[in-house]
Amino acid sequence: MKVRIHVSLKPGVLDPQGRAVHHALEGLGFTGVEDVRVGRLIELDVADGTSEDDIAQMCEKLLANTVIENYRIETTEAPKE
Repeated sequence: MKVRIHVSLKPGVLDPQGRAVHHALEGLGFTGVEDVRVGRLIELDVADGTSEDDIAQMCEKLLANTVIENYRIETTEAPKE
């Protein structure tokens, strides 16, 4: 089973990487971008039947810093071969 975990900074937490991207976009002449937040995507291949609770525990204990980050779990079936 494929699992995607989207991790992003919580609202109100400073995002220096997002500010740098925003500044670079302005420097390239792109207008209308009001804010940029940079996150990360973690993809896992887990055994079928792995519970969402187990995956949430992985996020809570290692994959996300829940003090400053939010995460969202997206589960998809792996393509059958």
